[in-house]
Amino acid sequence: MRKTLIYIAILALLAAGVYYLLPNDNNTNPFDPKEADFTVKDTAAIGRIFLSSMNEESTLIERTDSGWRVNKQYKALPSTLYTLLETLTKQQALYPVTKAAYDNAVKTMATHGTKVELYDRAGKKMKVFYVGGAAAGEKGTNMLLDGASQPYVVEAPGFVGYLTPRYPTRLRDWRDRTVFDVLPSDVKSVSVQYPGKPDESFVLERDANDTVVVKTTDKFVQNKPLNSRRAHLYLRFFAKVNCEGYLNGLPDNDSALRTAPPHSTITLTTTKGDVRTAEVYWMPVNKRSKNVKEAEKVDDHDVPDEFDSDRLYAVVNNRKDTIMIQHLTFQGIFRKAKEFYTPDVPQPTPTQRH
Repeated sequence: MRKTLIYIAILALLAAGVYYLLPNDNNTNPFDPKEADFTVKDTAAIGRIFLSSMNEESTLIERTDSGWRVNKQYKALPSTLYTLLETLTKQQALYPVTKAAYDNAVKTMATHGTKVELYDRAGKKMKVFYVGGAAAGEKGTNMLLDGASQPYVVEAPGFVGYLTPRYPTRLRDWRDRTVFDVLPSDVKSVSVQYPGKPDESFVLERDANDTVVVKTTDKFVQNKPLNSRRAHLYLRFFAKVNCEGYLNGLPDNDSALRTAPPHSTITLTTTKGDVRTAEVYWMPVNKRSKNVKEAEKVDDHDVPDEFDSDRLYAVVNNRKDTIMIQHLTFQGIFRKAKEFYTPDVPQPTPTQRH
């Protein structure tokens, strides 16, 4: 980070000097193809991407045999990675920044810009450039190649807006958002415990012969046959379950969790012995909640009025991460014990429908 700050400080000093060498009108310098080369035609050659900025954290994204990794710890979020790589292949310089806009463009780049470093698979530096803010009129983005004498206005054809958000430096924007991703055949057991509601809680176990049992204290299930179809279908709800985002480091996050009542604890054990737990907490209603306004009130008996009807908090990864999840994504997992002992409703035949 210290090295990055030095680079950006040097950028600001050089930019100030170049500014006074520009023509004394509002025209731009001649277009220099070498200084305007922001396109990376072959992103398959990229092995490492390093993003850093003055006011946010730095992030390292690397290609490995097991896929792209972030800061050597986490899987990369596919959507963020795809967007960045696509941007690199499409972005192109339109024209040099005019003298009228030059001072503001360079100042923004030096104080709030993002430095982008690209390396090939052998670790050799491919390209380094700085991403600034939106160009005048919000059409295009100010960028400067490392070592160049002037910045350019850059755009990605087919995209309306500026490209800066496509170069995020925060870790939470880069981390894969998978909470559970286990195939039914790899599930050994699932425990869903609702605090204060033992009769709704359950433990589902699956043996090597694919036989499933559901254990609960609910007296409703006594002498009732297990709905084996439902129990097996339930295992499918643990494939590709994602969170909405990470809340680590957000202001007042800890205090919000300290006052949030628990909703449930989900514990999944795989056939390989891996244990994954999500401690879920209610989220109080806020200005984003649909059930804040009476006109948009959601009639859901499972969600008390004082809590958000769409989202919840969860603590995962051995209590290292706090995330935001959606009811819609987890509704298949939030089942009650008696549902596994409730017979399916017979579907009417075509003759009966008429």
